[in-house]
Amino acid sequence: MRLLLVEDDDVLGDGLLAGLSMEGYTVDWVADGKMADEALRNTSYEIVILDLGLPKMNGFEVLKNLRSRKDKTLVLILTANDSLKNRVAGLDNGADDFVVKPFDLAEVCARLRALVRRLEGRGQPLLEYGDLIVDAAAHTVFYQGQQVDLSQREFAILHFLLINQGKVISRSRLEESLYSWNSEVESNTIEVHIHHLRRKLDNKIIRTVRGVGYIIDNV
Repeated sequence: MRLLLVEDDDVLGDGLLAGLSMEGYTVDWVADGKMADEALRNTSYEIVILDLGLPKMNGFEVLKNLRSRKDKTLVLILTANDSLKNRVAGLDNGADDFVVKPFDLAEVCARLRALVRRLEGRGQPLLEYGDLIVDAAAHTVFYQGQQVDLSQREFAILHFLLINQGKVISRSRLEESLYSWNSEVESNTIEVHIHHLRRKLDNKIIRTVRGVGYIIDNV
């Protein structure tokens, strides 16, 4: 899952980049509001982690611009100001949740998972598809009662297809979700990961739509 981190504090930004990457997120990091606004206009993200006190354009302006384009990307606000006025303003301008600084990485990750579940309309942390059970918090996969070891990329593809169940996802969209700006992507990378997933699970779970992409059909 690809997210945009907007934070001008180098120490905090570097720590979040490292921690979120270890949690399996694909992270692009920018340090000012104008760069964030441009990135959101040109790249597809599932989530934005947005600081409010930014140079060049504050977080509220970035958020207002995003929502004015009818963009429904999830937004988690980071704020050092725990005032009720600030929280209400963030939510009224289209934020989905907020975390008050200082915070723990575990809380940020838990809130991100909760936002994704809310978007999918489910309350439970587990994704279940027939004999397949995926735990996004623990990064574990069970198929027919047996735990299956997946690489970080394999897990990310499976999770992304499951949360978009019933939709055909193109290879380029999967690449956007999996790889940040500085990553090099070989031409057949997605196909290789899909092949490994089919070998480890069941080749009927992920269906290829020729010339379009991949889909996990609705049960």
